Amino acid sequence: MNDLEEVAGLLAKPEPSEEVVARSRSRLQHRALGHGARGHRTLGHRMRSPGRVRWFVPGVALVAAGAAAAVVIATGAVTNAGAPAPVSGKEVLLMAAVSAERTPQSSGTYWHVTATWLDSEIPPMESWTSRDGKRWTRNEPGDTSDTVVPASISLRLKGADVSFDDLEKLPTDPEALKAWIVQRKGNPDDMSTSEIQGDPTLTLLTLITELPTPADVRSAAFRALAATPGVENTGAVEGGQALRMPDPDGLGEEIKMVVDPETARVVRANLLLTADGSSGSSDGDIAVTTDWTDELPATPKDRP
Repeated sequence: MNDLEEVAGLLAKPEPSEEVVARSRSRLQHRALGHGARGHRTLGHRMRSPGRVRWFVPGVALVAAGAAAAVVIATGAVTNAGAPAPVSGKEVLLMAAVSAERTPQSSGTYWHVTATWLDSEIPPMESWTSRDGKRWTRNEPGDTSDTVVPASISLRLKGADVSFDDLEKLPTDPEALKAWIVQRKGNPDDMSTSEIQGDPTLTLLTLITELPTPADVRSAAFRALAATPGVENTGAVEGGQALRMPDPDGLGEEIKMVVDPETARVVRANLLLTADGSSGSSDGDIAVTTDWTDELPATPKDRP
C-alpha cells in the first residue's frame, strides 16, 4: 500500500490513532507537493465566452455550446485543541485519484447520465450513449418535454467529437494528459475562452464528471486537477468533500463541487460540463449520476 492509499483508506475509519493520522497526513502532503511540481429553450441570456450562451431561470443557468465546500475530514492532523485540521483540496483530489485507480470499470450497452438541478422545477436531464456513438436524450434543451429523442450530437471533448476508443487511449500520466489536452484541436465556436487559450481545467473536469472515462485516465485527471492553483477545501457537506477553485475563464465565478473521495465521483457542482460539449451552471447545486445500463427507454416511434 502506498502513502496515498494509506490516507484514502483512513476515510472509512472514523477514529484512527493520532500517530497514524499525523504520519499519514505528513506523507500525503509530501506526495502532494511532488505531484504539484510535475433549437433551444430561451430563458434570457448573456454571453459567457465564444460559442457559449447562458440561459437563466430562478437560481439556475444553462449554457449551450453550439448545438459538480471544504470538508473537515476526520483523518486530518490533530491540533493542540484536539480538533482535526481540515485536509486540503489538493489532498482530497489525490485521495479521489487513488480511489479512481482501484475502482473496476463496469460495463453495459449504454452510458447513462442524469443531471438534476436541485431546488429547481427544471426536470432531470438524461442521456444514453452507445459505444458506436449513437445518443439519445430526455429533457435537454430543444427536446420535447419528458420524451426520449435521438440526439444529433454524440460525445464531445474540447468542442470536438470523442469516441469510446479515443477515451480508452488517453494518457494515464497527469502531465501527459494535460499536454494531450493542450494539443488537442477543437472547434473554437464550441469552446470556452480558457479552452481556446490552452487551459486544461474544464476539459479535466469533463473527464471526471459525465464522460465514460476509463479508471486509470480518471485517476490521472484527478491528479492533474490536484496540481491546479487555488483549489480549496471549504467544509464537510452531505455526500463528500466540498471544494472550490477559480473559474479559468476569469469571470469571477468560483467553481464549486462536492467530491466523494471514496468513490472518486463528483456528486454535485455549480457547473456541469456535459458529455455533448454543452455546459450548465447554477446558483445552487447540480447533482450528477452516471452508470452503465442495458436498457434504452422507448422513443416516440417505438411506442405502440
